[in-house]
Amino acid sequence: MVLNMFVKRGAKLLTTAGVCSFLLVSTVMSALGASEWPIYRGNNSLTGVSDDVLPEKPVLLWSFKTEGQVKSSAVIGQNKVFIGSDDENIYALDFATGKKSWAVKTGGGVSSPPLLVGNTLVAGSEDGFVYALEAATGKELWKFQTGDKLVGSANYFTNKEGRLSILAGSYDFKLYCLDLLSGKTSWVYESSNFINGTPALFENMTAFGGCDAVLHVVSVVNGTRIQQCNIGAPIAASAALAGGKAYFGHYENEFVCVDLKQGKIDWKFHDRDLPYFSSPAVTTDRVLFGGNDKKLHCVNRADGKSVWEFATKGKVDGSPVVARGKVVVGSGDGRVYMISLKDGTQLWSYEIGRPISGSPAVAGGNIVIGSDDQSVYCFGKK
Repeated sequence: MVLNMFVKRGAKLLTTAGVCSFLLVSTVMSALGASEWPIYRGNNSLTGVSDDVLPEKPVLLWSFKTEGQVKSSAVIGQNKVFIGSDDENIYALDFATGKKSWAVKTGGGVSSPPLLVGNTLVAGSEDGFVYALEAATGKELWKFQTGDKLVGSANYFTNKEGRLSILAGSYDFKLYCLDLLSGKTSWVYESSNFINGTPALFENMTAFGGCDAVLHVVSVVNGTRIQQCNIGAPIAASAALAGGKAYFGHYENEFVCVDLKQGKIDWKFHDRDLPYFSSPAVTTDRVLFGGNDKKLHCVNRADGKSVWEFATKGKVDGSPVVARGKVVVGSGDGRVYMISLKDGTQLWSYEIGRPISGSPAVAGGNIVIGSDDQSVYCFGKK
């Protein structure tokens, strides 16, 4: 597949150059263009931005019913949609029709978004295991046991030996670096509380937060701490990294921008005394995120000043995706919204009827999102 080809080529180049793979990561993701969405938030820095062109008025193309709430977010590749469900299954669905290709049963709910790397699908489960599966068939390649549940997605990079590595955080307080081929541990970094989100990558670093109220900045080379910033409140969401800064919200009703190298907060945004669980989308000049205040916020990336806000009728705990001037997000009011990036006006919406806590995946002109009504939905051009 396309991703596999670029991964192999990039790994060879990196071995020759003797450098780490963060350049490979961005090269691979840009080479994919808009036809795939193989990683949570669309790229390894988790910025939630797509080059995809979405239709002006999407229609429902298909839906797939599971036996549990779908809090997981989808990834898309190899003409398949991969997503987890609270019914303890990891599903592979045909991207065109929504028909089930395969399902793999785990020992717990799967709220963690999967990760597709080449021909391997990696997914965490609330049973405490990281599963590596053959993407085409669902065949188990390996599984790795942590000390508690996993709710965030995995991320990946290529190490200095040119081997692909996986990063996964667990409720056992630890961030694991695992070899993609074998599942063996390369290093382990320990925080002091639950790790909730997905570790984001920027240059030679990964950054993540958790219930210890600290943003950890860790070297992916050896798992040593580079920097940390005490936020003062638990961090539920994944941070997005761009331009040496981390963008994320926390339980004490603020959204912040942190300088990764200085370990200091650049700016804070506060609207109402309600927490932020949504991961942001970061463009060249704006940051977009949802809140328990039932709003989607758009702020200036430089200083955190409000540009516009869009009100829904439910909590916006899911994360927005920006696709060429359009913003797609789900809400606790049971609707999927498409909003203008320019001025925050509503362009389209679809009522599912039950809360949506997951985030959309965007690829091939389509939007894929799960709902508490136990279903996965695909919207696109008729």
